[in-house]
Amino acid sequence: MAHKYLFLYSGGNPPKSEAEGKAVMGAWMAYYGKLGDKIVDGGAPFAPGSKTIGAASPSHASGYTIIAADSLDAAIKLTDGHPHVAHGGGIEVFEIAPMPGM
Repeated sequence: MAHKYLFLYSGGNPPKSEAEGKAVMGAWMAYYGKLGDKIVDGGAPFAPGSKTIGAASPSHASGYTIIAADSLDAAIKLTDGHPHVAHGGGIEVFEIAPMPGM
């Protein structure tokens, strides 16, 4: 049974030109095409200017994607060839715990 996993992105290098931006977007679309129906929510980058509330520590998160996989190891395997890593970024993989009654 598939579970949901969050890919939380940090860092990365923004494209230096419009042509490089198109190439990066092409790499993301090819990656998403490879994952196919494993993509639950394609996610988005985060806008600058986050705020922390309470005891939260500032995060360096830059965006997210939610995928479906059978295990944490399977979810991690889906990061192979990820364009965010290829452009200097990092990914944290979290299992999204099911909430009873929801």
